[in-house]
Amino acid sequence: MIEEFAQVVATEGEFVWVETQRQSTCGGCAANQACGTATLAKVLGTRRTRVRALNPAWNHDGAQVGDTVVIGLDETALIRGSLAVYAMPLLTLFAGGIVGALLSDRWAVGGETLTLGLGVVGLIAGLLWLKGFSRRIRDDSRYQPVVLRRVPG
Repeated sequence: MIEEFAQVVATEGEFVWVETQRQSTCGGCAANQACGTATLAKVLGTRRTRVRALNPAWNHDGAQVGDTVVIGLDETALIRGSLAVYAMPLLTLFAGGIVGALLSDRWAVGGETLTLGLGVVGLIAGLLWLKGFSRRIRDDSRYQPVVLRRVPG
């Protein structure tokens, strides 16, 4: 389980809206002074992200507005979600391009118009699949961050 500290900003039935603060680990790195990523992190600063999380004890002793909590997300959900967002559109783009190249050779079509066109069609198909995947997992508790515990004090 991947854990992160968050501040509860709103409650909504069995859910809470929390804000997390993105932090860079660049401060502990030996190459901090000569690293482009560290410089960029200093320029951009920290940014807050608002996330909806399940609040399992919402009807008893759940987190309330103002509480600092620890939220968690299952590693498997993070990996599957990352693969869906990054890999699937790329795979469908390449698949469309390969089909376009094969058909272009078979039909003796000059240029790479068919390859490019079917690559774009593949990318669009991958993005449409991603939209459907997002709808399916939107309310799936396995893909939702969960309030694990309140932080005392």
